[in-house]
Amino acid sequence: MTLEPIPSAAELAAYLEARGEMVKPANLHLLRLAKLREARSKISPEEYLLRVEQAHADLMRLSELWKDRDSEVLSGTYIPSALIEPLPGSPEDR
Repeated sequence: MTLEPIPSAAELAAYLEARGEMVKPANLHLLRLAKLREARSKISPEEYLLRVEQAHADLMRLSELWKDRDSEVLSGTYIPSALIEPLPGSPEDR
């Protein structure tokens, strides 16, 4: 089994931009990790670990945005998420 070469951050950015997918949060996270992988040899192990931990925390928060949104994604039925925006008609709704 041969492994495909891992693209550089610049190659990944060019690919995502060409496909118009640069704005998707998951793709931006992939780009962040690619840049972090490239910077690994230039930063201390402690700094690298801190940045990986921050990226992991951000990824976990990103997954919270999609929690319980199956019906919207699969059927097209819009149900606002309390994590992203207040519910229409709620006191927080402006």
